[in-house]
Amino acid sequence: MEPYVCRLDENIQAIARRELGEDARTREEALAQFRDWLKTKPHIVARTDHQTLLRYLRGCKFNVDKAQMKLEMYYACKTVMPKLLINRNPFLPEIQAVLRLGLMVPLPGYDAEGRKVILARLGAWDPKKHKPKDLLKAASMLLDVLFMDEEQISVTGFVQLHDLSGFSLKHASVLDVSLVKRVMTVWREAYPIRPKAVHYINTPAAFKPIFEVGKKFMKEKMKKRVFVHDTNMNALNKHIPASFLPKEYGGSKYSLAEVTEHWARRIEIYRKWFDEDEKYKMTDRKHALALKKVKDVVSASQSIKKLEID
Repeated sequence: MEPYVCRLDENIQAIARRELGEDARTREEALAQFRDWLKTKPHIVARTDHQTLLRYLRGCKFNVDKAQMKLEMYYACKTVMPKLLINRNPFLPEIQAVLRLGLMVPLPGYDAEGRKVILARLGAWDPKKHKPKDLLKAASMLLDVLFMDEEQISVTGFVQLHDLSGFSLKHASVLDVSLVKRVMTVWREAYPIRPKAVHYINTPAAFKPIFEVGKKFMKEKMKKRVFVHDTNMNALNKHIPASFLPKEYGGSKYSLAEVTEHWARRIEIYRKWFDEDEKYKMTDRKHALALKKVKDVVSASQSIKKLEID
């Protein structure tokens, strides 16, 4: 394997040193330690390229043990929750339909702190036409492509902007507690993401019960980074300037349709990568503690769903 060549901007490398403790020596030692560890874990068939492992190391501030645990959890989730993380073909009709909705789109450029802003339009789908599992599968595909296309995000993290326009009881009714808990487990325990802030706008009453459930699974640090603006765009613009947003949100440089199409095509380009990704997984071995942990979460989720039905 060719040595890693850092192509990050000098300012981003400075952030990596300051916030993550990353320098050339630390990086190489951590990558070697990570790969050596994987050799001792025959039950994990994992990607070992620089990009994948660095994504986990940066997401865990180069705590190698935490990065290893998170990677193992990802493959455990992939094994236990295949509906969310398997068969991620961007050309499946149901995925194509979701990609063109503009439900989740990274906005062009970076904010003043070098972070990516990701717009999520949580009410822009029809519960009668689209299944939650397909929405979540498409979201996982977008995140994978985003991290491959823009390495900087693994250092600086991202800001989430959630627009709840159109979100109703019809949407809330199909997002049951068991599904929310599974998704939160994947995002929190298995994805090496660095969310820096979450902003909610246009929040309806139907959103509040779902939000309260999701908030219970957030870490305390993350709870302090959540802002609910309702319809107050001036309050939002103190954090995210209007000039940074699509025309539909007060910007002037690009439309929502344009950025939606851009990311749909980027995901399509990675068709072969997603096909290859099917072979990376965790085999069901009794000694795989992460696998047991995820199975326990799923079992608990199913019990919650049963109680709701009863």
